[in-house]
Amino acid sequence: MKTLVAVAAWLLIASALAHGAALAQANVIPEAQPPAATAAAPQLPVVGEPAVIQDAGYVLGSGDKIRVITFGEESLTGEFFVGSQGQVSLPLIGDIKAGGLTIAQFTDEVTHALANGFLKEPRVSVEVLDYRPFYILGEVNKPGEYPFINGLTVMNAVATAGGFTYRANTRTVFIKGGGGSGERKIHLLSNTPVHPGDTIRIGERFF
Repeated sequence: MKTLVAVAAWLLIASALAHGAALAQANVIPEAQPPAATAAAPQLPVVGEPAVIQDAGYVLGSGDKIRVITFGEESLTGEFFVGSQGQVSLPLIGDIKAGGLTIAQFTDEVTHALANGFLKEPRVSVEVLDYRPFYILGEVNKPGEYPFINGLTVMNAVATAGGFTYRANTRTVFIKGGGGSGERKIHLLSNTPVHPGDTIRIGERFF
């Protein structure tokens, strides 16, 4: 009898110990885990003044307005027009030929002129501010001179000039380049390009 009581007592003690251990385990505060690394926020580009994109192969001509920048020399930096004789009058170095030269070629001319006894290793940049105008004649409602914009086509030019007259030949167009080349007869397409200084002539159709 005493043995049974002792066994029962031992079982009660073991059960109590097991229950207490379970409670202790349940109340353990889990060790704080380091926060998961978050993806870095994407870097947004810095918004500034739009870059001026120039075609170094663009051929300058009378009527173009350009900006000449001589780095570190404010007095030699400014805005200038290409004159009727194709010259640009610049401070210190005088008249420099621009008409018929590409932007890259004209930049080289200015750089060489400044380096010839004026500045040591000049750094020059040239950009076109306003292109010379184009001209449209013939069978349009408002023939005349209009400002050139990038991407101009003959159809855009005709729209700017008030559209075709009822006599217009809408199949062909005559274009004379600003460089003095002869007039060319071209089949008129929706994307026929116009260049600065071009003269466009819309002919009359035969009924």
